[in-house]
Amino acid sequence: MRACEEAVGYTFQDLSLLQAALTHTSIAATRLVSNERLEFLGDAILGCVIVDLLYHQCESEMEGAMTQMKSTIVSRVACARVSRALGLERFLLLGKGMERNKMPQSLLANMQESIIGALYLDGGMEVAKNYILRVFDEEIKDAIHGVTLKNFKMVLQHFVQRQFHTTPEYEVLDQKGPDHRKCFKAQVRIGEQTFQPAWGRNKKEAEQHAAENAMCQLESRPPIYPAD
Repeated sequence: MRACEEAVGYTFQDLSLLQAALTHTSIAATRLVSNERLEFLGDAILGCVIVDLLYHQCESEMEGAMTQMKSTIVSRVACARVSRALGLERFLLLGKGMERNKMPQSLLANMQESIIGALYLDGGMEVAKNYILRVFDEEIKDAIHGVTLKNFKMVLQHFVQRQFHTTPEYEVLDQKGPDHRKCFKAQVRIGEQTFQPAWGRNKKEAEQHAAENAMCQLESRPPIYPAD
């Protein structure tokens, strides 16, 4: 257990909590003594910490963008990646027939959430939060600064559905250039209202730029992309 505590970076007052977090249902006497209950708790704690972080750090982002960032961080893939980075697969207690070198991603993800639950019960919210912010640091940075912030179509759709109870429509207004280097001009329409169009290297990019222009106008900011 000491090696696992060193990997996690925390010394437990109640080692039975860490033991439970590492006990897979395949070796547990009953499911109640496996890590499944701690996983349930840890998932909620992880989500709460990440939502709080995004709310305060991403003040210029709408709900849709933050939702996508949260789903990237609080995901099976991210949790499994963190477990591997810490080398926690060495400590998971498995039943017969379970091969450690072929461990499914879901087991590593579930163990990560279970450990977060154990940290919360042993040391409180501050301990769990500090752990999450430390070990998920790269996942958080990648989500905030990554391509998820560029999906303005999704952000606009969430905003329009909530504010106007409809969905935005896109139309291509123009295209120019040779076939191998065409540019497209797209525009957003919300009901009877249209917004400043934008150019892009393809239809998808033009629609993204047009969506960002629409968000700027809806938030009373100057459009970013010129119409011509």
